[in-house]
Amino acid sequence: MQSAQQVWCVVTGTWQKTQVGGSSVSRKRLTPNDRKVDSDDMASSMPVMPDSCNWFSPVAESRQRAFTRSQRFGVWIEIDGARLLNFSSNDYLGLSFHPAVQQAAIETIRHDGFGSGASRLVSGDDPLLHELEDALARWKEYEAALVVGSGMLANIGLLNALAQRGTHLFCDKLNHASLVDGARLARSATHRYAHLDLAGLERSLETHPASRRIIVSDGVFSMDGDCADIHALMQLAETCDALVILDDAHGLGTVGPGGRGLAAEAGVQGHARLIEVGTCGKALGAYGAFILGSSEIIEGLRQRCRTMIYSTALPPCAPSAALAALKVLQEESLPQKLQENVKLFLHLAQQAGLPFVASRTPIQPLILGSDEAALQASSRLREHGFFVSAIRPPAVLEGTARLRITVSAAHKVEHIKNLVKALVMVINT
Repeated sequence: MQSAQQVWCVVTGTWQKTQVGGSSVSRKRLTPNDRKVDSDDMASSMPVMPDSCNWFSPVAESRQRAFTRSQRFGVWIEIDGARLLNFSSNDYLGLSFHPAVQQAAIETIRHDGFGSGASRLVSGDDPLLHELEDALARWKEYEAALVVGSGMLANIGLLNALAQRGTHLFCDKLNHASLVDGARLARSATHRYAHLDLAGLERSLETHPASRRIIVSDGVFSMDGDCADIHALMQLAETCDALVILDDAHGLGTVGPGGRGLAAEAGVQGHARLIEVGTCGKALGAYGAFILGSSEIIEGLRQRCRTMIYSTALPPCAPSAALAALKVLQEESLPQKLQENVKLFLHLAQQAGLPFVASRTPIQPLILGSDEAALQASSRLREHGFFVSAIRPPAVLEGTARLRITVSAAHKVEHIKNLVKALVMVINT
């Protein structure tokens, strides 16, 4: 049994007995304004006692993240007084600045105020949330939908509601952080397969039989812009008796017939084994997320999705803006315009000899390897009038730091041509 030792109590400013090892050498009382954790006369035998000033270990300068104070104006962004063309936004169709979307949000705020005031199960369940759910389910051809506060909340809540003890999850290694964290928090066994490795997934499914199994994958992968083979995933689900959770947040509005995503492209939308997650905060230019599936699974989530049940509901202006954006998307040819811009960018980049990992989606990664190379390239592009973020680990794998260029339907031909010219000067010099 450990003998009682004395440790310094920062609350009382005195030495106190505890079962944790320490030293009984007196220390000066620390004042509330003293940011030093340990006094100079602290004995070397004293265990490290971090407070909020030194809780985290230092982060290498090349890995440090910082909030970029910025203001967007359509495809332009203002940072530190400089007005730059923005090629780092997920506003793929430019709908966040569409007049109809803006007007819908403004009118709703005038009529309903801003905040919802409560969770959906108390008094925050605005009729616009139900209207949006019905519209999304019809458009995406599912039986039902559930609107949730964000994509992170949707995936964590969904996986924790579905994956109880005895459930096995089979997850692509490059899934979005929300799916990774959802799997970690779920009370289930998790098996990761190499990125897009269907043969490896099949072997893992055969090796781990269980009464309940779920294949979990991004649709369009957010950092590489490549796509899961949804048709093949559904075939495996039927063969191996599993469900599929598909997070196609970056597919909505960008791929598939009319921008309806990868499931619609594969012709498996509404399948009883498929649960799809999407977001209103990317191509729809609004905010919030949604889960699509059978009526039974959505009703089950209404009862069990803790991240929805215990969160304040979205303000009514959010579903109002999303409904307006969905209407514009269906009436205008924005997904087609986006694809034209993507093809133009790829054509010009290929002509220029730029080493892109070609993607048919608006996400175009230029892998530079080191953190420093990506940061330097991003900085030099700013000098040429373009904002392109440097993406570094842990958001991507070690040694694959990159520029993540995102093309929008709102970009003009000259914007894309000028970006490619700037990239040639930055990369080749």
